[in-house]
Formats: sequence, C-alpha cells, structure tokens
Amino acid sequence: MTARPPKKSETLEVRLPYQTKTAFMARCQAEGRTASDAVRGFIEDELTGASRLRRQRTRGWQAVAAAVAGLVLGAVAAPTLAQTATEHQSFHALDRNHDGVLSSVEYVAR
Repeated sequence: MTARPPKKSETLEVRLPYQTKTAFMARCQAEGRTASDAVRGFIEDELTGASRLRRQRTRGWQAVAAAVAGLVLGAVAAPTLAQTATEHQSFHALDRNHDGVLSSVEYVAR
C-alpha cells in the first residue's frame, strides 16, 4: 500500500485587483489547470528554491544575450566609424579653403 499525500485542508486568502485575477484565471484555464494547482506549484517552487534557480539561469542568459548584442553592435559600428573617418579626411582634402563647404570649383579641381 502506497502512502497517500497529506490532505489539503489549509486555505490562503490573497487579495488581487479584479483584472489580475481575471487574467490569472484565464491563463490557468488555457493551461488546463486550476488556480489552486498553479498557486500550490508556485509555493512548492519557492520552498524548494526552484524559482530562485530559474531566476538565476534567466539572469545568466540575459547577460550572455547582452554580451552577444554588444559584440554584434560593435562589429556593425566599427566599419561605419572607420568609413566616416576616411570620408572626413577625403572631404578635408577637397575643401581647399577649409570653410566646411565644398564648392563646385573645389569639387572639379579634385
């Protein structure tokens, strides 16, 4: 004979805004479980530390994603910055009187 789980006899009252309760109930229904089952699962995860571990993993992946995004942004920006510097030097070589404006005479004289 297997041991039966302890009888669920205790209650917990939680006060929520109506919209939050409605959204929670709809999500539980969409997942095919009761609100009580969802709350019990949350409490069990908190007691075992499973939710803390899940949050730590999420933070780790967020850090990795941020690092990858930084590398991609750097790879895209570096050639653009180098090109801008080259274009800046080319403009100054053409702008003979250094007034910041390229006249048609300066452009044709290139």
